[in-house]
Amino acid sequence: MNNLSEIGDLLLQGKRIILCGHVMPDGDCLGSVIALGLALEKMGKEVTLAIPDPVPEVYNFLPEVKRFQEGSKALQGEYDSFIILDCSVPDRLGPLRELLTRPIITCSIDHHVSANEFAHYNYIDPKAAAVGEIIQDLLNLINFPLTPDISICLYAAIVTDTGSFQYDNTRADTHRRAAKLIEYGVPAAEINRLIYEQKPLSSLRLLEAVLGTLSVSPCGRVSWMIVNLEMLKNKNAGKEHVDGLINYGRSVRGVEVALLFQEISKDCFKVSFRSKELVDVNSLAGKFGGGGHNRAAGCIIKGDLETIKTQVIAAALQAVNETALVCFSPDV
Repeated sequence: MNNLSEIGDLLLQGKRIILCGHVMPDGDCLGSVIALGLALEKMGKEVTLAIPDPVPEVYNFLPEVKRFQEGSKALQGEYDSFIILDCSVPDRLGPLRELLTRPIITCSIDHHVSANEFAHYNYIDPKAAAVGEIIQDLLNLINFPLTPDISICLYAAIVTDTGSFQYDNTRADTHRRAAKLIEYGVPAAEINRLIYEQKPLSSLRLLEAVLGTLSVSPCGRVSWMIVNLEMLKNKNAGKEHVDGLINYGRSVRGVEVALLFQEISKDCFKVSFRSKELVDVNSLAGKFGGGGHNRAAGCIIKGDLETIKTQVIAAALQAVNETALVCFSPDV
């Protein structure tokens, strides 16, 4: 693996650079890509911002977000460098994975525990709460002065991947970085309102339907919910409105592991994993070909829902039992 100084040198050498994040982009992915892209552009680079899937509407407030080329559109361009952010495996690049086969320099910057070193240059820091933290450190390392727009993007990256500083990936250094960004003029309260308090009614109708599927294991330590395509259609909601729903399952008193089974297509489900304190859900998701972080992970499984549920719930219960947690009776 490379060090951050080597990554900085690499970025300074590139001239025609394409940056991208992962499928189903989140705030860290989008904010980090835009922030680094704007910085490179200020350095005189020719920059293209790409993303495999559409940008969720909640992030439309981000500066320059409309510049993203979605899907395979960016494949038509010619580049000398391909910079990948917040993407642990090539499969999460969607159609943009094709760029890895071109005779250009590739670089991956990530913070997932499960990240693979699949590029020519790789920098992975699992201790970073967000890739936005890494980008902030990188720009500081190469003595690039932050701008208001870059600061907003970095703050959005950090605040979303820490759950507004609630998750245990939040460290003292995380707050220091956020404070520095606020000193640069980031309207922190406004950004929090835009992300967390501007939900369309359809997303709340979806929440109502999903909460109706909430189940808790007899021991009270594992919860699960289901989101299917029919729910999305009936509630006029999009896949981006599923983001964050799993936290309601995790918030149940006594629950250690929360699961969310989201139908992606016929006989194909995304399974999201969250834990509170003890269970390493990165390892748990790894049993099904996925990964992520110790407290947040996911995977894609093909098959019928009942079989998938049975297998995943059993694995979650086993993981809980291995922590020696006693049973807990949640309020009914």
